[in-house]
Amino acid sequence: MQDIRNIAIIAHVDHGKTTLVDKMMLAGKLFRDGQNNSGQVLDANDLERERGITILSKNVSINWKGTKINIIDTPGHSDFGGEVERVLNMADGCILLVDAFEGPMPQTRFVLQKALEIGLKPIVVVNKVDKPNCRPEEVYEMVFDLMFSLDATEEQLDFPVVYGSAKNGWMSEDYNSPTDNIDYLLDKIVEVIPAPTVLEGTPQMLITSLDYSNYTGRIAVGRVHRGSLKEGMNVTIAHRDGSMEKTRIKEVHVFEGMSHAKAAEVQSGDICAIIGLEKFEIGDTICDFENPEPMEPIAIDEPTMSMLFTINDSPFFGKEGKFVTSRHINDRLEKELEKNLALRVEPFGDSTDKWIVSGRGVLHLSVLIETMRREGYELQVGQPTVIYKEIDGVRCEPIEELTINVPEEFSSKMIDMVTRRKGEMTSMEAQGDRVNIEFDIPSRGIMGLRTNVLTASQGEAIMAHRFKKYEPYKGDILRRTNGSMIALETGNAFAYSIDKLQDRGKFFIDPGEDVYYGQVVGEHVHDNDLVINVTKAKQLTNVRASGSDDKARIIPKTVLSLEECLEYIKADELVEVTPKSMRIRKTILDHNERKKANKD
Repeated sequence: MQDIRNIAIIAHVDHGKTTLVDKMMLAGKLFRDGQNNSGQVLDANDLERERGITILSKNVSINWKGTKINIIDTPGHSDFGGEVERVLNMADGCILLVDAFEGPMPQTRFVLQKALEIGLKPIVVVNKVDKPNCRPEEVYEMVFDLMFSLDATEEQLDFPVVYGSAKNGWMSEDYNSPTDNIDYLLDKIVEVIPAPTVLEGTPQMLITSLDYSNYTGRIAVGRVHRGSLKEGMNVTIAHRDGSMEKTRIKEVHVFEGMSHAKAAEVQSGDICAIIGLEKFEIGDTICDFENPEPMEPIAIDEPTMSMLFTINDSPFFGKEGKFVTSRHINDRLEKELEKNLALRVEPFGDSTDKWIVSGRGVLHLSVLIETMRREGYELQVGQPTVIYKEIDGVRCEPIEELTINVPEEFSSKMIDMVTRRKGEMTSMEAQGDRVNIEFDIPSRGIMGLRTNVLTASQGEAIMAHRFKKYEPYKGDILRRTNGSMIALETGNAFAYSIDKLQDRGKFFIDPGEDVYYGQVVGEHVHDNDLVINVTKAKQLTNVRASGSDDKARIIPKTVLSLEECLEYIKADELVEVTPKSMRIRKTILDHNERKKANKD
């Protein structure tokens, strides 16, 4: 029986988790000498690299002095809570990685809380101690206070702490005496993290994540809880809904480095991938053929936000995307449901080309839209709305815990902005020349807040939020007050007409772009919608008067990211998403039809 340690890595966005795992792989001799193609193995997906966040959890294993260490990556953002909860079930301990200057951040708290509840033993790594003005001692105390406030046990509070710099490749007991390797950390893992307990008896394994291969189809990944699983073995799959299905395992793989290796048998306590099962979901149990004993399925937090997805029916549909029909979009959403646990998809009324998609937050849903768009899909999405619940006869809405860290001079602006959105301040503490302010705010109030906060703080604010609980409805919140400028005709936008209209508001288009009637081309300075003609060219007459030939001076267009578009639109607008562009449009394109609908 091999000596095994299963460990999850918890860290906030950009605290150096990926770099640390790369260094651990180098120490575990995963690459031939002189070869270092780790290059951020964990954030392998383009979207993850661009945003610097972990979306999909991955497994890596290394061998250290005869002990196999399975490293499990966890997402840092609370919108991916569905991922976090399942992944932690595979581990026996966790590494909490914190930045030596910033200390533990709100979203680290979210994952750490889940880990402590399961009873994992933590090791704290204070990273980036080579940064100027870092404060490792204070950060260590902040972590201790955080664990204490999360009701950690005596044993969990007695955690070892390791200081170092993953980027420079060293870890040590004391931050004043750098070493030249990370052996100290790996030795600590083997010493402190308990080995998985080996349970004899009939096999049991909870499926906690999925892998996919073009050759073998869906692969079930999980940790063998009891007994052992063998190649070619007959087993029963106990589904979440209570039904049982007899089936057979084709192959069993264990993790070696970044890939799988075939094994004849996997013992209790190790993490493995099983090939050849057909129908299974995350949360199902693989158990004995004769006497199946299912394990407790994983409880997943409910979605808090929903959005309308529909096919692209604008005048420009099908110009840029490969997959544009309702069948394509429906199949893609069904496929996403297989691995995205916190997602729900329901058809909208009797319609065959509209769906209500619910998820954990705007980020969770926008990552799905962005992934689909990169795969060549065209679709339209409506304004995100929160999911209300009836609790004891009272209408309740989701409340988030919001943390804003800003320089002191902007703190009053932040408080004013959040309280207008029905937020309540719960604490405020100074950290040097910056202030950390915490609020409880309805999820509705967070939509569109980030842009305003960054503008008001001259880009200095750091904002993070996580779902807390459902509370009674807080009343109406004032959303965007400005109206939209809407194109009157389809055609090419001219600099001449944009120049003449610039005092009416800011534009989302550049001269030369194609627009269609009903497309939102800008934001009006007043609160009403304005229909404008941006396709009007200059009349070329032979009259020459002074002032008629002034050059057009165009202010560059405002570019909105996908999240900003979703937070910006009003209830009667949609975002049209294609592989090459994003446009905002009115749901009813025709100007006169819109007027009629507004009267009704």
